[in-house]
Amino acid sequence: MTTVYIHAPAAEHDFPNHPENAERGPAVWSLLEEQGLFTDLLIKTPQPADAALLRAVHTSEMLHYMEEVCLRGGGRIDQDTYATEFSYNLARIAAGAVCQGVELIVKGTADNGYVFVRPPGHHAEIRRPGGFCLINNIAVGARYAQHILGFDRVAIIDFDVHHGNGTQDIFYDDPSVLFISSHQYTPYFYPGTGGLNETGVGDGSGSTMNLPLPAGVGDQGFKLLYDQLVGPKLEQFKPDLLLVSAGFDAHWVDPLAQLELSLTGYGELCRQIITWSQQLCDGKILFVQEGGYVLEALSHGVLNTVLALLGRDRLIDPLGPSSGSEPELERTMTAVRGLHLI
Repeated sequence: MTTVYIHAPAAEHDFPNHPENAERGPAVWSLLEEQGLFTDLLIKTPQPADAALLRAVHTSEMLHYMEEVCLRGGGRIDQDTYATEFSYNLARIAAGAVCQGVELIVKGTADNGYVFVRPPGHHAEIRRPGGFCLINNIAVGARYAQHILGFDRVAIIDFDVHHGNGTQDIFYDDPSVLFISSHQYTPYFYPGTGGLNETGVGDGSGSTMNLPLPAGVGDQGFKLLYDQLVGPKLEQFKPDLLLVSAGFDAHWVDPLAQLELSLTGYGELCRQIITWSQQLCDGKILFVQEGGYVLEALSHGVLNTVLALLGRDRLIDPLGPSSGSEPELERTMTAVRGLHLI
């Protein structure tokens, strides 16, 4: 297997004591280097996305606003989201890295890939940034695959612990993009979207599938949901390309949430998604970094995914399993089956 890896750590996008900080990139890079993987990967330097391509996802007004904030030296965009004077250009590089990864896979230079990017993207909506996110990187990559490379059907799986409200917003009426999100969904949990009945509108009705989860769901629950719901939905859709919003903040050690995935559970989940890509779209799959704020869980999550993309059997879990008991999911599964005719 040829696996492309693109690293866009955005060192100058940093804010004191913020969970989405510049320490995340070096932690991932150091572990991949320690494990000797760089000789096995196709390493590419990220390039910024063209501004015209960003406008296929976001409004000109939003992009102009972010650029102006950065030209003034940066600051708080909202309660959770910040920018520095460099952040707009770094966000363009993050989006461009996804486009590069997509192009290399589509053209056959690589079989699959992983892009570690900052700032993350899946909370950035059509008209506004938010939730640590400035530009919706994975959405830009999907539109690049469609508008520039001529692909018809793109599927996006989002297993970040938070609902990908921005990605949903962008593709909610679009039947050519399937969006599947599994996420914690409890009172007052950010962003508050992603309910079962949010399935798309107009021509896009049925092209959004949300799996809202109570606290405590871990390895067994994720395997059940993905095997019985996500796999069949992908088979119905028959994507040309599979993109994954990879957030490792559903790990049981992460302080921002209460799902109970382990690194082993994450590793098995990623291997299953890769297998689906091989069955449905000739293995054309790209993982795109989103959340993950405990550095050991984040870096090992990326490591295990890269090992899986390379076709290696090895899986490393220094943190072990969660000790919690998992809630019953039958009602959720029954409701999703009814809504999506699975």
